[in-house]
Amino acid sequence: MSGLRILHLSDTHFSEDGGRHYGVVDTAEHLRRALAHVGHLLFDLVVVSGDVAEDGSEEAYRRIRAQLEPWAQARGARIVFAMGNHDRREAFRAVFGGGQPDAEEQELSGSAADRPVASVVTQDGWRIVVLDSSVPGVGYGDLEDEQKQFLRDILQHPAEHGTVVVVHHPPIPAQTDLLQALALDAADGEQLVDLVQGTDVRVILSGHYHLPVTEFVRGVPITVAPGVTNLSVAFGDPAEESAVNGFGGSVVTIDDGRVRVVPFMQRLTPDDLVFHFDAQVVGEIIADAGQPQA
Repeated sequence: MSGLRILHLSDTHFSEDGGRHYGVVDTAEHLRRALAHVGHLLFDLVVVSGDVAEDGSEEAYRRIRAQLEPWAQARGARIVFAMGNHDRREAFRAVFGGGQPDAEEQELSGSAADRPVASVVTQDGWRIVVLDSSVPGVGYGDLEDEQKQFLRDILQHPAEHGTVVVVHHPPIPAQTDLLQALALDAADGEQLVDLVQGTDVRVILSGHYHLPVTEFVRGVPITVAPGVTNLSVAFGDPAEESAVNGFGGSVVTIDDGRVRVVPFMQRLTPDDLVFHFDAQVVGEIIADAGQPQA
């Protein structure tokens, strides 16, 4: 069986003007450092699992593509992008199409500008499925019935070596109150795992939480890459939210019956936070962008 090596990145948060994220982070420099950290390795895929841009602008997408494409091509890798909650579908599609080269994009309902970006590509016996968990205007995620049917139809016929699913919002719980309020709809997460359980899906790659998490749910490996732009504080007060100035990613290797995830993280300013939100600010963000309360 042919193995697959993936550089899994997420949450690059590029902007149109190249300005600093939260007034602190040089996002292009963080990406450069993350790539340099594994620059001696060859990859089959480079996956950016959402929040590619902070402002959802075409120029931000062009900037990251200009930085990432030559690096990936030099290492024999194909690039895959997925939509995140900060991304904007019309601009994303204008630069990346369905999120991966030569993609068969699913014609989901909605106008050409706002329909979800979902696609599938099979290459060298590996099938890559990109789903769009973003909900325009808010931070939490969901998956429309059409996307779930799209995935269900694809998985009826196994790929030679297996399938990798890329979706920004992980189908597993978050670590803090804020990220849980901005998580994937719980029912959609359960249904996604139900759909892939017992199929040829080898791993689900996600982002959004800005910290490395790998969890097996009913035998399905789900792995979350640490953020490129900053690293969430995992074990602080869960009612608050903080991030440190650092970068990270994961190297995911799939071979025979194994899925191996090796995350890497590096703090750039050990004592400095990119941001800290107290419980009051977290509550305000949840009210503005979180999941509606039943």
